[in-house]
Amino acid sequence: YGILIAFKNYKSAKGVWGSKWLDPLFKNFITFFKNVNCWQIIWNTFRVGALTLLFTFPAPIIFAVLLNELRGKTYKKVVQTVSYIPHFISVVVICSMLNGFGSTSGLFNDIRELLGMARVDMNNGSKYFLLMYVGSAVWQGIGWGSIMYLSALSNVDTSLYDVANIDGANRWKKILHVTLPGISPTIVILLIMRIGNMMTLGWDKILLLYNPMVYEKADVISTYVYRIGLMNFEYSFAAAVGFFNSIINFILLILANSVSRKVNETSLW
Repeated sequence: YGILIAFKNYKSAKGVWGSKWLDPLFKNFITFFKNVNCWQIIWNTFRVGALTLLFTFPAPIIFAVLLNELRGKTYKKVVQTVSYIPHFISVVVICSMLNGFGSTSGLFNDIRELLGMARVDMNNGSKYFLLMYVGSAVWQGIGWGSIMYLSALSNVDTSLYDVANIDGANRWKKILHVTLPGISPTIVILLIMRIGNMMTLGWDKILLLYNPMVYEKADVISTYVYRIGLMNFEYSFAAAVGFFNSIINFILLILANSVSRKVNETSLW
């Protein structure tokens, strides 16, 4: 129902049905594509989304497999519980930490100095934006994201490990030929869903890391919709841009599912 706003000259006082239809109907979409920054915003969204997927998706899988290999139950539970903590930290706090760590006197520069590198202000300029954004996303999600894979690992047939032991397989071989194939359906399904959501980025975190020096790489569709829709009160235009973003996500989902269905037997439909 709310999608209709994208095709109307929406006035909150008149409501969705009371607002007039645009002429032409796709006026807001045409306006967006004629915007000088349109393709830069789309590219930024794709780049940030792709890099986030590339690093945040395999990290929980690796972490879950490593946890599964631990023999000490107490130590395993402690590590697992501690890994969940970053997920529950407020985005505001995370961004404040990043801004503090990225300053010239911050933790990141202390590490750089230990490695023989010069101190730099990592908060000014777009050079370190993606590194800090993606790195913090990995840190926040690695523990929480491993829950699904740990659940899948508990359903792997343990007799397969006994057979692998008889065949003389070491730990790496058992991970490669027993553990990963056992959880591959879960991995594939979650990957398809993540690809279908790749262009949807949290505007709040990016806005909190925003400064004029990083606009070139940090301005994505979600922040653009926030500025246009809420700050400039152009609800119809913002709805059109958001709808366009959803269409891209839907296309990516269809493509990912189609490829998965051809490559193996696991797919959403």
